[in-house]
Amino acid sequence: MKNLAIISILTALAGSLPVNAAIMIAHRGASYDAPENTITSQKLAYAQGAEATECDIHLTRDGKIVLMHDYDTARTGSVSNRIAVTDLADLRKVDVANWGKFKGKGFAETVPLLEETLAALPKGKRLFIEIKAGPEILPELQRVLKKARKKPVQTPLIGFNYDTVKQAKALLPRLEVSWLVSSDSKTKQFPPVEQLIDKAKAARLDGLDLNYGFPIDREFVQKVHAAGLKLYTWTVNDPEVARKQAEAGVDGITTDRPQWLREQIAFLPTK
Repeated sequence: MKNLAIISILTALAGSLPVNAAIMIAHRGASYDAPENTITSQKLAYAQGAEATECDIHLTRDGKIVLMHDYDTARTGSVSNRIAVTDLADLRKVDVANWGKFKGKGFAETVPLLEETLAALPKGKRLFIEIKAGPEILPELQRVLKKARKKPVQTPLIGFNYDTVKQAKALLPRLEVSWLVSSDSKTKQFPPVEQLIDKAKAARLDGLDLNYGFPIDREFVQKVHAAGLKLYTWTVNDPEVARKQAEAGVDGITTDRPQWLREQIAFLPTK
């Protein structure tokens, strides 16, 4: 009888597994609670229980890969330095943790190298690396990843530029590579999922990473999975949206608030 009771409990809990199956990917680290794309925001995300974090990478003038979302340090560094035409030494002089709501909060960090971020990647966790530069970054990215000696599953690559992610997959076939897609900049319409699947398969990619506004339901997810692709979404900070997408079966949800969002989903009533 005791075993039957345990089985009943486990069966009941299994009903919530689709929600928990979607991993939490911390957008630029735990960027709601710490300055984005810093070592602090990455470490905080893992401390908050995120299975993965996400970061953005650029190539400096002297060929180093650094973390930064924008192409310039103006927004987060209060001084304008276009990364592609600036050497690492000059970027290191910029404090990128004392801006916006973080100003005066005691944060003080410089632009981190990707290799430093990889060194802080815990065993069993993942770092989704968004390629902001063009294919010129790929040889150095290959070198940095080889030197870091992380398991291939730990360092998936993502990017908006179709040709770049296609080349990334060709150069680094052991890594999971997904294509980031949003709505059309002019029409504001989302492309049909069938079209995205065909293009992803043509480039031998492993998945799609879609803006949360796509009409994602169970049927949508099943189409992507039936094609042998993973499906991730971004950037989801609304618990209702997150719950809906998790129940639909997405593989991962990118959010600025990984711990908070997971807690909110857990307390939402099941529909």
